[in-house]
This record gives sequence, structure tokens and C-alpha cells, in this order.
Amino acid sequence: MEISTLAMYHCLAFVWYFFVTYSITHIRTEERPSEVFLYGGQWKYLTVLNLVLQAVFYGVSFLADVLRLIKKLRCAKCVISSRDLLFSVLAFPVSTFVSISFWTLYTYNRELVYPKSLDGIIPRWLNHAMHTAVLPFAVLEILATPHRYPAKKKGLILLGFVAFLYISWVLWIYSVTGEWVYPLFALFSPAGLAALFAGSLAVIVSFYNFGEFLNRMIW
Repeated sequence: MEISTLAMYHCLAFVWYFFVTYSITHIRTEERPSEVFLYGGQWKYLTVLNLVLQAVFYGVSFLADVLRLIKKLRCAKCVISSRDLLFSVLAFPVSTFVSISFWTLYTYNRELVYPKSLDGIIPRWLNHAMHTAVLPFAVLEILATPHRYPAKKKGLILLGFVAFLYISWVLWIYSVTGEWVYPLFALFSPAGLAALFAGSLAVIVSFYNFGEFLNRMIW
């Protein structure tokens, strides 16, 4: 893909994710259903954090494209390194995890992750923008341009550290409110919850490896 075309795509993707993030974070809190508590705001949900992550990634990608177009290659090289690290370690595995885990649980029992009461607050298009569109966007990015993956050990350590931060945030919220961010967690004992978190980490690591495999096979 030519740099100018790539720049246009990354710009449009950035605007899209900015718009979706703005839309979900400006839903009026007084309209929330009773089972959705205020503490942590929208920032307690991995889905919303992923939208911010994708907006940052596509913003960095667009900046890299612009720097290449205006021949600022030294600066572009540094930005491209940041772009590739963001995509490989976070943007691809997190968006894939969000989409697949959400729709798997939604199909099994939607009340565990997305209560029916939310349908009257969050439009259907916004639900799909948050949980469906993120996956084809991630795959399209792999098809659009090659990404340099870090050394496997470094990549997995960074991914594991971010996962640890999010799990710590979820546990902190529970310690303060006595409520779980996702109703699913209330079904598990402490040992079962630890197993769930470990299993989720294993799944997201597999998505990291899958993204690396796709990138290597295509490019």
C-alpha cells in the first residue's frame, strides 16, 4: 500500500476510534442501569480502554506516515518503532481478545458481560463498533503494512505487565465497592478467579503469537 493511501487509512481509523471513544464516554451516567456502578467510570471496562488504545495506535501510525511523506526519515524511524511495539504487544492481541471473548460470553449468557438493560442506553451500532469492528480493523492493519515484532521475551513481558495492571485495577475496584466490573467474576471462588485470570492471560498470549505468525506469513 502506498504511503499516501496508508496515511489516509490511518487518519480515518484514528477519527473513527476517537468518535467511538467520545460516544461511549459521553453516555449520561443518570441513564445507567442499576447493575452498573459509577466507581471507575467507563475506565474500568477493558472494551473502553481498548478503544483509547486503538485511537492512540492509529494516531501514532498516521504521524509515522506523515513523517515518511515529508521525508523526515530519522524521526519517522523512531515513531515507526513505537507504532510497531504498540501494535504487536497491545493493539492486536487486546482487540482480538476483546472481540472474541465478548461474543463468546454474549452467546453463552449475555448477562455475564453485557446485561440486556444496556440495550436501551447503548445503541446497537455502538456495541458493534466496540466489540465487533475492532477485530477486522486489527486484521486489516496486518494486511496493510508490515510490523516489526520485539524479541519474544520482551513482548510477552510487556503484555503480561499490562495484563497485571488491568487485573490489579479490577481487584482494586472490587476492594472499594464490593462489586465486580463484570458479573461473570462473581461466579468464581478466589481460586477459580485466579484460574480464570491465568486462562485469560494464556488466551491473550496466544493472540499475540497468532498476530506475529500472520505478520510473518504475509510479509
